[in-house]
Amino acid sequence: MVSLMFCSSASPLCSSPSKITKASLDFDMKKLGGSTKLVRNVNLEKLKNNYLFPEINRRELEHIEKHPNVQLISLGTGDTTKPIPEQITSHMSNFAHGLSTVEGYRGYGLEQGNKTLRKAIAETFYRDLHVKSNEVFVSDGAQSDISRLQLLLGSNVTIAVQDPTFPAYIDSSVIIGQTGHFHEPTKKYQNVVYMPCGPKNSFFPDLAMTPRTDVIFFCSPNNPTGYVASRKQLHQLVDFAKRNGSIIIFDSAYAAFIEDDSPRSIYEIPGAREVAIEVSSFSKFAGFTGVRLGWTIIPDELLYSNGFPIINDFHRIVTTSFNGASNIAQAGGLACLSSGGLKEIRSVNDYYKENRKILMDTLVSLGLKVYGGVNAPYLWVHFKGSKSWDVFAEILENTHIITVPGSGFGPGGEEYLRISGFGRREDIVEASKRLQNFFNTRTKHFTYLSSSSNTN
Repeated sequence: MVSLMFCSSASPLCSSPSKITKASLDFDMKKLGGSTKLVRNVNLEKLKNNYLFPEINRRELEHIEKHPNVQLISLGTGDTTKPIPEQITSHMSNFAHGLSTVEGYRGYGLEQGNKTLRKAIAETFYRDLHVKSNEVFVSDGAQSDISRLQLLLGSNVTIAVQDPTFPAYIDSSVIIGQTGHFHEPTKKYQNVVYMPCGPKNSFFPDLAMTPRTDVIFFCSPNNPTGYVASRKQLHQLVDFAKRNGSIIIFDSAYAAFIEDDSPRSIYEIPGAREVAIEVSSFSKFAGFTGVRLGWTIIPDELLYSNGFPIINDFHRIVTTSFNGASNIAQAGGLACLSSGGLKEIRSVNDYYKENRKILMDTLVSLGLKVYGGVNAPYLWVHFKGSKSWDVFAEILENTHIITVPGSGFGPGGEEYLRISGFGRREDIVEASKRLQNFFNTRTKHFTYLSSSSNTN
């Protein structure tokens, strides 16, 4: 047996890139086979713990093994549950069947995406915002595009993220080499600017206290907090980026859930075309979490410091690292953006919005402080004085409900859980009953319960 010693970022051993940092574990070398002479990627060694959602899945499987006869309900990962409308799937099915015919067969398409779909995205989501179809890059999803954008940015840039934040922004930055080591006392990576976004600042960063970085990752409606930035706030963000010569990577994957006049795109803000890239997706908008389809907008006006168009480099990244989204998925995307498809999709999203309302009413009635959940499918629930993984474990053990620990989204997420409205109605209702029973019978044990109500 070979024992591997955990080395913290503060250890002298970790100060040298030639030394390998390993998580503490034991393994039998004979079972793994012989080693190569390849040194592990030092950036991957920096990653702290497992990626959030696989870790939740691991604990979920452990719980099922321990309680094989219970009905587990997930209010956790943001996977959709409502079937895709038949009008859309039939279009995909017909396209797939056509591939078996001489007339209908299609091979490789354009890496940037079907021209008709690119035009439809520009006209449907960016009407009157001056987005041209050639600025639309169709992909296999927003998360994949985040990684491709990291290839575009490279390792020699500085980044800022909201705190809490979607973990893919941080992890992809670590992997590409933009960050330093993880600092255990602060739960932060070195060389990353964490912009606190919590109740005290209305979930929008204090830009006057934010140092300049090359890139700002910003998500609205926000995952995980469920908050949407106002028009005034996004004006401030764009002005901040212009003053500093920074680029905003704006994630609008949840824009379909906005119900008021809050901006659905960063390009609703004057000047944003000169400083912003927008990433979005069909995953939550159309239930395409398994189909995989998204897009990225890179305006022609967005330039490097030397005046070279960034869109030209992204063309090269896409054509080098990607063969294009599935033709079948793109056929489904076109069906989504038809008048009938949009009507059906809005009906599905209304279903999730009602789920969200049921959960909101339940949690508020229990005296919990609940944020978000108005223009987004997520509720951000505060458990004051508690560790989020402890609350996650307690709720899972006693109610057989999966949530998401807020600390998985960064240090600003400690004491919170993210709860999702993406579920079947019967599960949402049953989960509400279980939560009511659990908290009502244990109120005296929970210091974080109060008469607080939602404060959106």
